[in-house]
Amino acid sequence: MDAVLKMFESGTIYDYCWYPGMSSASPDTCCLASTSKNNPVHLWDAFTGELRCTYRAYDQADEITSAHSLAFSLDGNKLFCGFNKMLRIFDVSQPGRFCTEQATYSKKRKNGQSGIISCIAPSPVDMSLYAAGSYSKEIAFYTTSSESMLCMLKGHKGGVTHIMFSSDGTKLYSGGRKDPEILCWDLRDPGTVLYVATRQVETNQRIYFDLSHSGQYLISGNHDGTITIWDTSKTSDNEGTNARYSLLSHFTYSGHTDTVNGVSLHPTFPLVASSSGQWHSCIDEDSEDNVPVNYSNDLRLWWFQ
Repeated sequence: MDAVLKMFESGTIYDYCWYPGMSSASPDTCCLASTSKNNPVHLWDAFTGELRCTYRAYDQADEITSAHSLAFSLDGNKLFCGFNKMLRIFDVSQPGRFCTEQATYSKKRKNGQSGIISCIAPSPVDMSLYAAGSYSKEIAFYTTSSESMLCMLKGHKGGVTHIMFSSDGTKLYSGGRKDPEILCWDLRDPGTVLYVATRQVETNQRIYFDLSHSGQYLISGNHDGTITIWDTSKTSDNEGTNARYSLLSHFTYSGHTDTVNGVSLHPTFPLVASSSGQWHSCIDEDSEDNVPVNYSNDLRLWWFQ
């Protein structure tokens, strides 16, 4: 496949997200936001590839600071941005530097959610509620109507890299770096892990997962290039851990020859998109023992019948 558009950032891209409810019939909705090293948040036109506007956050020295994570509210009116011990919320219709700041950690009281806010997810049932994961292995819940944290979840072995609500808002799925477990939290009883799905994660990079709209199927890539699908209705007892059940693998197939870092389920068709790649050390050209290795760094589409 050939790329339709390419938008260039001047630094390492930390995160990006599509505008919710995007429709090709409505050009105004065809856009995406991105954040990269030493840059403000950019909003790009998905038709032309041109920069529409920027959302700028500043530190105490009045210098631009980069967001590490992004998420639109479901109505598209707000843009949540994660920083070190800080969340900033921009009004999408008002580009510039004005934003609402939500401190996640109090240095004076020594409590709250510390570390870099690495991922954000809005609730599908409450427009004011959203969750934020951090590299301090914590997940916290906030509302746009209050400066106080609602509650915190702890249980990951590594920094949290991806979180996702179920479509009914009763569960939250989370994964971490160098952490083999995807945890499913029961939000009707905060702190309770309903079940875990075990995958292979051996690097610090984000290994994304996705959930079908019905909530029945969970899918994730693995470090060994495979892709695993779980049926959330099929579990086994998980004695000796903080989770009551463990998900049984429904199907695993070989997808790439390198780490599968991203997967995405089509909302209506039995179609899966997967991406692969990771950082590799350079081969020593002076060594005679080196054998060239081909690593996949690509996007693939899969059709399931």
